Amino acid sequence: MSRLDRLRMGKVETRHFQQFNELLRYVFQVTKKDLQMVGWEEREIALAKLPVLEKADVLGWFDGEKLISQLAVYPFQVNIYGRTFEMGGLTGVGTYPEYANLGLMNNLMRQALADMQQRKQSISYLFPYSIPFYRRKGWEIISDKMTFEIRDNQLPKVKKVTGYVERLNIEHPDIRTVYKNFSSMRHAAMIRNELAWDEYWRWDLDDLTAAVYYDRSHQPQGYLLYWISKDVLHVKEMVYIHQEARTGLWNFISAHFSMVSKVEGNTFTNDPLAFWLEDGDIKETITPYYMARIVDIKQFISQYPFRAVSTDIQLTFILNDPILEWNQGIFTLHVNDKGQGKLIGSENSPDFSLDIQTLTTMLLGYKRPSYLAVIGRLASDEQTVEILENLIEREIPYFSDYF
Repeated sequence: MSRLDRLRMGKVETRHFQQFNELLRYVFQVTKKDLQMVGWEEREIALAKLPVLEKADVLGWFDGEKLISQLAVYPFQVNIYGRTFEMGGLTGVGTYPEYANLGLMNNLMRQALADMQQRKQSISYLFPYSIPFYRRKGWEIISDKMTFEIRDNQLPKVKKVTGYVERLNIEHPDIRTVYKNFSSMRHAAMIRNELAWDEYWRWDLDDLTAAVYYDRSHQPQGYLLYWISKDVLHVKEMVYIHQEARTGLWNFISAHFSMVSKVEGNTFTNDPLAFWLEDGDIKETITPYYMARIVDIKQFISQYPFRAVSTDIQLTFILNDPILEWNQGIFTLHVNDKGQGKLIGSENSPDFSLDIQTLTTMLLGYKRPSYLAVIGRLASDEQTVEILENLIEREIPYFSDYF
């Protein structure tokens, strides 16, 4: 019997959690020394991952009873231009090296995406360890992460606000209230359910602290999650509903002037700090962050809020998908004057062609159709590009850097 004949695909269950953890640790090179440095013990990290097997859809390949390849899909939701989409969050991807190059992960991904389609999860997000690898599977970059470093003498001067800041435990319910309001306003933001919050906190340091900004009506309007170590104030997350809350939170940070030598953290790429600060000579670095892929193009289009234009629009296009046959072929897009879209299979002459990666990043607003056409990712004439621009473009495309 060959090695391939011995292997079987199946669901990874709670009884496999020790093997699940061991494979994760091997793939992501987490040593016992690493665990000890952050205060985790062997059994603690295994138990911490147990909820993944209880609440997520986890698939794996087994060689006999040995788990040798796996991935997990979290049941999440995201806000896309004000509408809530079911999303499959892909994570925990890994294969032991002695089983590499057998096509195991490709088959796991096909099955996971088919399962997402059945669950009406029309889009999938992931944080890539390799952008080329996930591009070959149909995912594409849809957001960037901007990190910043501000010296103590560059911190903004305190500005008058009508509200106030309170330091609270990170599990205070007002933090979730602020984030819920934030995610309802921000395109592409994760709508954190209980599982998402559990995962968000799972590996945090014990000294993580929350500072919540309240307006003059005592309503929470923003929060800062931070810790201080070796004279550096580290910002894990800053979320605010409006500019006053942002100013109030930075007032709080600036109050640490005598305690820290610098502040480090991340922010939205469409909201850089350099212009906002009086001394904008700071260090800011932009890197690709999350990737996404449309799982079911027909379902996604039926949910997607196109811009309402004065007339009905009809466009035919060729779509290529590297692994999903239901996203492959010629489709005609119908968009009515209210912005409601519908996609059907077609034999019409195509107006443009592209792959699922390009369509995903275009519809999520990360790159405009005109730019994608210029770099050769979208094959189309100028008139069709203009129509696509009118259907998709928004005034301010907000992206959340938080998963």
